[in-house]
Amino acid sequence: MSAAAPLLDVRDIDVYYGAIHALRGVSVCVHPGEVVTLIGANGAGKSTLLRAISGLVRTREGRVTFEGEDITRRVPAQIVSRGLVHCPEGRRIFSNMSVRENLELGAYLRKDKQKVAEDFEYALNLFPRLRERINQNAGTLSGGEQQMLAIGRSLLTKPKLLMLDEPSLGLAPNLVKEIFRIVTEINRTSGVAVLLVEQNANQALAVAHRAYVLETGTIPLSGPASELRANPEVQKAYLGHG
Repeated sequence: MSAAAPLLDVRDIDVYYGAIHALRGVSVCVHPGEVVTLIGANGAGKSTLLRAISGLVRTREGRVTFEGEDITRRVPAQIVSRGLVHCPEGRRIFSNMSVRENLELGAYLRKDKQKVAEDFEYALNLFPRLRERINQNAGTLSGGEQQMLAIGRSLLTKPKLLMLDEPSLGLAPNLVKEIFRIVTEINRTSGVAVLLVEQNANQALAVAHRAYVLETGTIPLSGPASELRANPEVQKAYLGHG
């Protein structure tokens, strides 16, 4: 899987928030069709890394390339239009709009109406609950349903790479399993690559091909997800063993 050129290649990026050095020489890559996860404690810099990739925060050093093109200084809308899509933590749905309207917003940059209709149907097949609630205001949905809506809306942008920030945060255990099942399903059925930031390291490592550990703005450890799952240090720090 790693023989092909990376779809996303992040090289030696530094990000500062004022005087705080949030990311220090961080490098990650995602190949076509891969699920890659970033695990780490709260405040390690995981969300900052996704925000830097998607152009929401500026990098001071290093570069980000997507499909071989340097996107380090691109604005977020340009990055989304290339197929690099960020589904942020906290869902960020439009509460006063219907489920249908929220999903349609995902496709606002697209002109291929027929394909949009197909992708709309694909999203509703992935998330039958959204189909049942299609005309409800999004603010009336449960937390799990809002997370499904946020992912569904991201799929309507036609991603080549979907970056998911804490999709299981605050969800009941049965819904956590469902969200991870759907992430796997999206990757398997559509070939969309996924970069997953997740506090639930057990579940994240179970669905990922490769993984990176982020600690205080640096990456001390990376490798196949199965190897990291078996690593005693990772087990002790993130998987609740030992």
